[in-house]
Amino acid sequence: MSSSVVAPRVEASRLRSLQALGILCGFAAGAWLGAAEAPTKLVTVGVSPLVISLIMVVGVFLARWSVPALIRGTSHILADVRQAPHLIVWAVLAGCLWAVANTMTIFAIRDIGLSIAFPLWNTNSLLGIFWGFLLFNELHQAGWVRWLGVLGGALAMFAGATLLAVASSNQGPAVHAMRGISAALSAGILWGTMYIPYRKAYLTGMNPLSFIAFFTIGELGMMTTLAVSYTGGPSILWRELVGTKNVLFWLMLGGFIWVIGDLFQQYAAKYVGISRGVPLSNTNQLWGLVWGILVFGELHGLSSSTYAYVIGGSVMMAIGAGAIALSSASEKEHGRWQEAAQREGRRYGIDASYVQAGLEGRQGVEGKHVRTWFDWLLVIVATGIFVVFAALGRAPQMALNWHAVVGLVLAMLLLLSVCGIALWRTTRFN
Repeated sequence: MSSSVVAPRVEASRLRSLQALGILCGFAAGAWLGAAEAPTKLVTVGVSPLVISLIMVVGVFLARWSVPALIRGTSHILADVRQAPHLIVWAVLAGCLWAVANTMTIFAIRDIGLSIAFPLWNTNSLLGIFWGFLLFNELHQAGWVRWLGVLGGALAMFAGATLLAVASSNQGPAVHAMRGISAALSAGILWGTMYIPYRKAYLTGMNPLSFIAFFTIGELGMMTTLAVSYTGGPSILWRELVGTKNVLFWLMLGGFIWVIGDLFQQYAAKYVGISRGVPLSNTNQLWGLVWGILVFGELHGLSSSTYAYVIGGSVMMAIGAGAIALSSASEKEHGRWQEAAQREGRRYGIDASYVQAGLEGRQGVEGKHVRTWFDWLLVIVATGIFVVFAALGRAPQMALNWHAVVGLVLAMLLLLSVCGIALWRTTRFN
């Protein structure tokens, strides 16, 4: 069992660097998570929502094992698991929650559109704040200014979500609008609860690259079960997959893009907590709005009042998320985080030095770990599968603004480069 001795506080300069890194990761997560939902617009060309979600999860599965193998090697993952084996169960549970929530988002997008569904399911920020405070000592001894920023931001996000719900009711038949709203809000609830395993993992020292590898086992298992059950059996599901083979690559690519965004979100949750990291990564709502309006032409031809509701609601939610994210943790509050980390360490018998290293963004497992032939095999196999599906794929017959696509992709790559370099320099991806 780990010692009950109080661990040393993280140095103030180190704490500031980690919090700045967490904020940057949150912004990068928003860009990539926002782009990842764009392929789900394929529901408008007749592809089943369950097929879309399943194939996205296949892309997620390939990326969640190949990317960590490329960056750190699977030996690092195994070393983390030896330190905290209980987190495998939590990771699989989180993956199951994600799979159900992601399926709900597909139905939401079909019924109310991408630009409106995004902000509604991003009410998961409110649950992130609640769980962070209740279970992990976030916002404890934060001071009234930081509390005001978090609560004021939460109220702004709620007001923005309300405006968007009103706007969605003007898009089409009420029955479809309400069904879409319900699906989006349900996804938000599931995703908000999913962040509990995230925080348990990172308080006890596990590296995000290790956690996401096991996370995807729950994702793929749950999503396969849902797809088989709701399509009527394996043979019917197979026929649907064969019938849509020309667009499967784009859905797998969406899953891969989502993994990049989620990885940044994981680092944001690790270094600024779920009460701040989740709202910050939920800036993906603005990216979703931009993709929906500029690339896919959503809301075209609707009334000016609908535009006002959508844009005004999105801006209010973004302002609220910014206020929450910028209310960074003080040294006193971070001390309470460390108390929660020590409690988790004692509960599961994790070495205190491993827990402390995780809090400081340093290597928590001793020894040299190198990439093996197995790591390169994972990368080659995953790449090969993407290449095969790309060869089978065809561009969907949809009207797209390709100038907007190019501009958004360049912005995403810029954020990827800046944030990736910052993670390497500050933590070596720890």
